Amino acid sequence: MLTGAFAMVIIAINYNFMINKYPVAGGELTYAKEAFGNIHSFICAWFLSLSYLMIVPFNATALSMVARSFFGSVFQVGFHYNAAGYDIYCGEIILGIFALVFFALLNIRGVKFTGMFQTVLSCLLVSAVIIIFTAAVLKGVLNVENLSPLLAENDVLADAASKTTGALARHGRSGLSGVLKVLAVAPFCFLGFDTTSQAAEELKFSVKKSKIIMVLSIFFGAFIYIALNLAAASCRPDGYADWTEYIADVNAGALSGIENIPTFNAARTLLGTPGLIFIGIAVLAAICSGITGFYLATSRIMYRMSKAKIIPPWFGMLHPKYKTPAKTLLFILAISVIAPFFGRTALGWIVDMTSLGAAIGFGYTSAAAFKFARKDGNRSIAVTGFLGTAMSCVFALLLLVPVPMLDCALGRESLVCLALWIVMGIVFYVYENFCHREKFMIK
Repeated sequence: MLTGAFAMVIIAINYNFMINKYPVAGGELTYAKEAFGNIHSFICAWFLSLSYLMIVPFNATALSMVARSFFGSVFQVGFHYNAAGYDIYCGEIILGIFALVFFALLNIRGVKFTGMFQTVLSCLLVSAVIIIFTAAVLKGVLNVENLSPLLAENDVLADAASKTTGALARHGRSGLSGVLKVLAVAPFCFLGFDTTSQAAEELKFSVKKSKIIMVLSIFFGAFIYIALNLAAASCRPDGYADWTEYIADVNAGALSGIENIPTFNAARTLLGTPGLIFIGIAVLAAICSGITGFYLATSRIMYRMSKAKIIPPWFGMLHPKYKTPAKTLLFILAISVIAPFFGRTALGWIVDMTSLGAAIGFGYTSAAAFKFARKDGNRSIAVTGFLGTAMSCVFALLLLVPVPMLDCALGRESLVCLALWIVMGIVFYVYENFCHREKFMIK
């Protein structure tokens, strides 16, 4: 997680350079256009919009998982079926769709209340995590003995492999593969700091301050991930000799309720019922802020794509009263409501696609920074631009190239979804730029 955070800081420095050079709305869309031309601008923006959009259904689907852990079978009502080994109930589908519709309507009504809502949720999230992590420190559970084994090696996983569907064995063949598996999804984990570039024209502070804001957001994110991981890893449930047996039961679906998610179990172990309240607040804040925040980010970049005549003008139409891209938000809603029908199985697909889309957007921004820095004689940014481009390529290669013994590449379902998104983008682009024969330009 720390390696991924430092990689994101380098990329954030490149973003800051480009924001100062082009302090206009549109972010990566504008940078790629100015540096590499129209086609690259479309590729960058379309893949980045994929990464933004996927966070919305990801959080909506996670909501049913959280409800299942906290409330048991309350939402497991109505018809149900099985998708890739995971039982899905009508009540949980309705819960996810309700959240998606609610936050879509919230965003349609405007950004003023949404912004205040996001600020409150972020404060709740960070505060709750600090409380849980502080409890772990004060109780002295963060020691090497509790955190052993530090890396999931072959011999540790041998016994668990026979109890699981195989995912644990595939994803943990060596300590290195485990580290790379996390690093490959770093773009997904830290996605969001870059959205500052999407609203550069509307910032209430100098764009020169964007660097410190982005860097702080990255390290706050890293703290939250690391703090919760350490707390969870230090509180193994009673009755298990080691982590291998516990994770095997989790993957096999042998556990339910709080024990089914290590982080929830840790909060209860450390603080009892108050701990469950704090972790519940943290998770709910993370889910709600993720849905509403990326509704906003996705609609903004797709609105800019429409105004740039990359995709049909339908995406750029504003609501007559609220002046928000309501039709774009409804498009995001229509794509997102598919995920709750696949339940937990969809989460892995979404993470992989989000990481790839973000890596492409980060790569284009870093490459543009490298190009303009060399032209301007700015050696420091030329170095960070090169490093950011290289790291983005590594992220993309880990996800696209199936390397033996690492198993970081996209799965079959993720590749199918990715192919559908690419085809959809090509259709929109061809329709707008050839059927209409309108000049491609950014106003």
